[in-house]
Amino acid sequence: MGMSVTISAATEQDAEQIFRLQYLCFQSEAALYGNYRIDPLVQTLDSVRAEVASDCVFVARLGDEVVGSVRGRVTEDGAASIGKLCVHPRLQGHGIGARLLRAAESALVEERGATRFRLHTGHRSEGNLRLYRRVGYEAVGTVEGADGVRMIVLEKQAGAYAATA
Repeated sequence: MGMSVTISAATEQDAEQIFRLQYLCFQSEAALYGNYRIDPLVQTLDSVRAEVASDCVFVARLGDEVVGSVRGRVTEDGAASIGKLCVHPRLQGHGIGARLLRAAESALVEERGATRFRLHTGHRSEGNLRLYRRVGYEAVGTVEGADGVRMIVLEKQAGAYAATA
């Protein structure tokens, strides 16, 4: 009998699984840029724990295993910054990333008053860009990450969150 992937708010007990999953998932991004010092790979477990405690963090679970996660927080300008969306490589391409985004966007509007959403992805990350465009994000600029990777900044209005996936 197969199990369904469920989406729920992360708990303190999920931090270590999120940390390990993030490290696994972002290896392909690091390889794409030839840079293994990207933020998701150098983030500490304590920092992940702090984000789970303070930010809007959702996980995708397959049974007891965390197979996806996403984080968001509302910034001073009312925009919700969404980051570190990742899905276990064996489960990518099944809509889990879009479901995680939808859960985070909904909570950021309803619980934290977000007026729009903003995220960044590497300029060579075509799969990520396809997903974000499909769920309504539009490129609004570029920035250079602290790790030297050129990032595309994408945004969408909060009213568009219901259309995600």
